[in-house]
Amino acid sequence: MVKDEQVLQDVVIKFAGDSGDGMQLTGQQFTNNTAMLGIDLATFPDFPAEIRAPIGTLPGVSGFQVHFSSNKVFTPGDACDVLVAMNAAALKVNLKGLKRGGKIIANIDGFDSKNLRLANYADGINPLEDGSLEGYELIKVDVTKLTREALKDNHDLGTKERDRAKNMFVLGFIYWMYNRDLSSTIDFLEEKFGKKESILQSNIKILQAGYSYGDTTETFSTRYTVEKAKMEPGLYRSIMGNQALSYGLIAAGQKSGLPIFLGTYPITPASDILHELTKYKNFGIRSFQAEDEIAAITSTIGASYGGSLGITTTSGPGMALKAEAMGLAVMLEIPLVIVNIQRGGPSTGLPTKTEQSDLMQAYYGRNGECPMPIVSASTPSDCFDAAFEAVRIAVQHMTPVILLSDGYIANGAEPWKYPTSADLPTIEVHFKESPIEGEEKFMPYRRDEKLARPWAVPGTKGLEHRVGGLEKQDITGNISYDSDNHQHMVKTRQAKVDLIANYIPLQTIDSGPKKGKVLVIGWGSTYGAIKSAVLDLQAQGHAVSHAHIRYIRPFPKNLGEIIKNFDKVLVPEINNGQLVKIIRDEFFVDAKAYNKIMGIPITKSELITTITEML
Repeated sequence: MVKDEQVLQDVVIKFAGDSGDGMQLTGQQFTNNTAMLGIDLATFPDFPAEIRAPIGTLPGVSGFQVHFSSNKVFTPGDACDVLVAMNAAALKVNLKGLKRGGKIIANIDGFDSKNLRLANYADGINPLEDGSLEGYELIKVDVTKLTREALKDNHDLGTKERDRAKNMFVLGFIYWMYNRDLSSTIDFLEEKFGKKESILQSNIKILQAGYSYGDTTETFSTRYTVEKAKMEPGLYRSIMGNQALSYGLIAAGQKSGLPIFLGTYPITPASDILHELTKYKNFGIRSFQAEDEIAAITSTIGASYGGSLGITTTSGPGMALKAEAMGLAVMLEIPLVIVNIQRGGPSTGLPTKTEQSDLMQAYYGRNGECPMPIVSASTPSDCFDAAFEAVRIAVQHMTPVILLSDGYIANGAEPWKYPTSADLPTIEVHFKESPIEGEEKFMPYRRDEKLARPWAVPGTKGLEHRVGGLEKQDITGNISYDSDNHQHMVKTRQAKVDLIANYIPLQTIDSGPKKGKVLVIGWGSTYGAIKSAVLDLQAQGHAVSHAHIRYIRPFPKNLGEIIKNFDKVLVPEINNGQLVKIIRDEFFVDAKAYNKIMGIPITKSELITTITEML
C-alpha cells in the first residue's frame, strides 16, 4: 500500500502502561534501534514508586520517554508528540505531557469498565468515546485482541503468556511508523530467548504483526523519518548512566593498576552498578553484597586499607547509614569512592523518582569537621568521566571521595562515543615500600606537597603502624587528646581537601559570553535543560551564559571570578535550594534559586521563562 512519507527533525515519544506491560523494554529497544542509526537521543524512564502497585491503578503506571532528533539532543523533551497508552491509567497520568495536536495510540482493551474504574474515571466516562480528546489525533488499536489473534496457533502459550507479548506489537507498529528495521530487536530476542524457541518465535511473530498492521491498515497513511544527527565521527553505543559509571570505575582500575573491591548493599536506584560490575571479574573486580549499608562501607574501608580500590554504592538513605564509617575513612585518610545515586527524600522517600536531594548531606552530613571532595556527573555518558576522575582524586590525594549522580542520569540513556585506552590518562599510584632514610620508625601521617599521607599496605616490612577512629597525633598517627593537636589536624584535613583545587581543571563557560547579564550555574542532571534553554536565549541575542560544575568540593579556583562577571546568577536545582546556599556562602553573591521538587526533571521551557524574567 502506498503511504506518504515525511521527514521530521525532532520527535518525542512516551510509552506508558502498567508496570507489567513491558514499557521499559519497549522504550529501551526503540532507543537502541535509534542509536544504531546515528540519530541523537535522550531518554527518561519513569518507574512506579511502589514495587508492585495494583494493576491498572495510577500509582502503577510505568513510562519511558525518548527524544530523538537529527539535531543535537540535550533533554528527553518537555512535551511528547506521541503517547502510547496501554490503559486508562497511563492516559490519565501522561495526557498533561502531550502536545496539543499530538498522537495518542490507545490500546482499546485497556479502557474497559474495570480499567476506567481503577483509573478513577467517573462511571460512564470513557475518554476514548466522550470527545474529551478532540484536540489530539486519537488512534485506537485493540492491541490485546490483535496479539491474541496472531498467536492463536501457538498452543504452547496460554492467554496470560500471549498477552505478555503485546508490547512487541506496539514496538513493531512504532517501527513501521518511523520507518525502522526490525533486525536489532530480533537479534535481541534471539539472544534473550534463544533457548526458549516457543517464546522466541511468538515475540518475533508479534513484532512483525505490529509492523504489518501499520503497513496494511488504511487508517495510517503517513510514515515518518528522522535523519542522522551531525555527530563527531567515531564508534557509538547507547549507554545508561549506571552502566557508564560502572565502566568508568573499571577503566580507572585498569589505568591505576589497582584491583577493585565493591562493597555494597542493594538500593534503588544504585543497584544496577552492582549488577554491572559483577559481570567483569576478568578485570580484577571483587563484588561483595553485604548484609547492610554499614557492613558494605566498612568492608570497603578494609579493602582500601589493604591496597585495593575501594568502592561503595548507595542512595540517600544508605548515605545516612554510612555516615559514621565515612568519618572513619576521613580519619584514616585512605582512598575510597562513595557513589550516591540520589533519589527523592526524606526518609526512604521516592525510590524511583529523581531528585538532587543529597548535596547538603554530602557536604556536611557527618559528625565533626569531616571534609570530603565531591564530584558530580551531569549526563549518562558523563558518568564515565566523573567516575574516572573521582578515583583519580581519591588515590592521588589519599581521601575518600563522594561521587553524585541521580535517578534521572542513572536510568537515562544517550549515545556515547567509545574512548580508547590510549585516550585515558594513567592514574599514578604510589605505595609506600619502606621507611625513608634515617627514619627509625615509620611515620604514617608524614605528608607530601598535596598533604597526602603515604599509602602503606599492611604486611610491608618496616611499615607497621596504628590505625583507628580516634584523633591522630600529627606525623606519628598515635592517639592524641591534645586540644592544640586536634585543631591542627582538623585544619590539616581541611587544607588537604582545599589543595585539590590546584589539581583539577579551571571552571569553563559551557556556552555564552564571559561577561553578561545572567549566569546560569548548574550541577548534575540539570545540564541538558539549562544548556537547551540558554542556547535558545543566546540565539535570540540575550547575554546569557551557562556554567556547569563538576567539582563541588573544592570548587575550581576561578569560579568566583567567573561569577563576578555577571549581573545576576541563577541556580536551578531539583531540590529546595542546596548548591545555591553554598554559592551564596562561598562567594557572597545574591544568587537566585529555581527549584523543582516533583520527582521529574526541570524542563527547558520553564527555565526560559525564569531566565527571561531576570533579563
